[in-house]
Amino acid sequence: MAEAQPAPSTQSLRWRLLRAVCVAAMLLWVLTGYLSYQQGRDEAEELMDGHLANYARLLLALARNNERHLSELTLRLAEVDTEERGVYEPPLEFQIGNDAGDILVRSNNAPKLPIMGAAGYIDIERNGEAWRLLNLVSPTGDYRIQVAQAMALRERAALEVASQTVWPIGLILPVLLLLIYISVRRGLRPLDELAKDVSARSPENLSPVVSRHTPREVQPLVSALNRLLFRLGGTLDNERRFTADAAHELRTPLAAVKIQTQVALLSNDPAMRDHALQKIQAGVDRAGRLVDQLLRLARLDPLTALPHRGSVNLLELAEEAIAAIQDSPLKHDHKIRIENRVDRPEVSGDRDLLAVALRNLLDNAVRYTPAGGEITLRIAAEQGLALSVRDDGPGVPADELAHLTERFFRANPGQAEGSGLGLAIVSRIAELHCAHLSLANAPSGGFIARLAWPTPGT
Repeated sequence: MAEAQPAPSTQSLRWRLLRAVCVAAMLLWVLTGYLSYQQGRDEAEELMDGHLANYARLLLALARNNERHLSELTLRLAEVDTEERGVYEPPLEFQIGNDAGDILVRSNNAPKLPIMGAAGYIDIERNGEAWRLLNLVSPTGDYRIQVAQAMALRERAALEVASQTVWPIGLILPVLLLLIYISVRRGLRPLDELAKDVSARSPENLSPVVSRHTPREVQPLVSALNRLLFRLGGTLDNERRFTADAAHELRTPLAAVKIQTQVALLSNDPAMRDHALQKIQAGVDRAGRLVDQLLRLARLDPLTALPHRGSVNLLELAEEAIAAIQDSPLKHDHKIRIENRVDRPEVSGDRDLLAVALRNLLDNAVRYTPAGGEITLRIAAEQGLALSVRDDGPGVPADELAHLTERFFRANPGQAEGSGLGLAIVSRIAELHCAHLSLANAPSGGFIARLAWPTPGT
């Protein structure tokens, strides 16, 4: 038999968990990076707006105290602006005017705008270039300052600040994924140990699985596995015992057949030879019945529900079973009668299985009832519906009643032939029908086997 191929690794719990956690971590990483990038840009914009305000206030202070030297001051500022600047120092352009709107001085690249604009920050566009502008008015209203900064340079500085904010997050991602992998691998290690323990077991080792480090979430699986091992152990024990008992039971009729075959071959007496052949036929019949019973039990054992369910009339079933017994070689002038005390003797069940159960009960009764004895099939309403088979045979010793449904157990084995499986089959059929099988000696002598279907809810 080919071994089952393991499932692809992408379907393993480890990879499914890793994939889910990593996808969640990457989504969170992307969201964090985006938010950090936007926050960095906003902070850079505010920082540069603050730079505009400080520069404007400085110019206002210089204008108020150095009005005569504004031109010279402008030249010096222009010289300073020609120095090389970093990305975080975008150049500023300015205009200084009076309260009449006249421009007193301006930088070389300042956008040409009226100095009388409203105080505050505004965004403008001049000659195809965008600017960020701040208008500042002195407290006395005699001076007006206008400071501008090119939006392209501001964007470049903001982008640099945001990028410097985000790149450490990018470096964290590989480390985060590695930590996730290590954590998941360590977290699932108890499952790997459990799998190794189970896979390393031999078929004979059905002892409970013990793992001290099994996570709480896996404990139900371990408990279910241990229950399965327990049931499997019981099933295997039953199978071994069943096989041994079957072999023992088959050995007896086969040995008798072999002996009688030798007698028939060696005998010159026709009468003795005929007697040996009859014994051979009886032995073959006994072995055949045993095999039939074994096969029937083998089919019943794995069932968890009835193969077919319908309404079964117990009176019709009893009449059919009696007719079958009448035609069998087991009947020895027995009187078999039916007592029906129910208007509608119907139960829900599998007709074929119930026929087998009733046939086995009648078979036992016929085997242990003396020739000319009486067997009664009684259908009555007794806390539900009950079908009983009573004979006037010798009964069963009280200490053996509890063992009658055990496989291959025979009470009074010297009185009648049998396999010891009939009542075991009846018991299994009763179990599948949620019925109860009771076996007892009759108070006035004989034996009673009773199948009872309780009323639903009782």
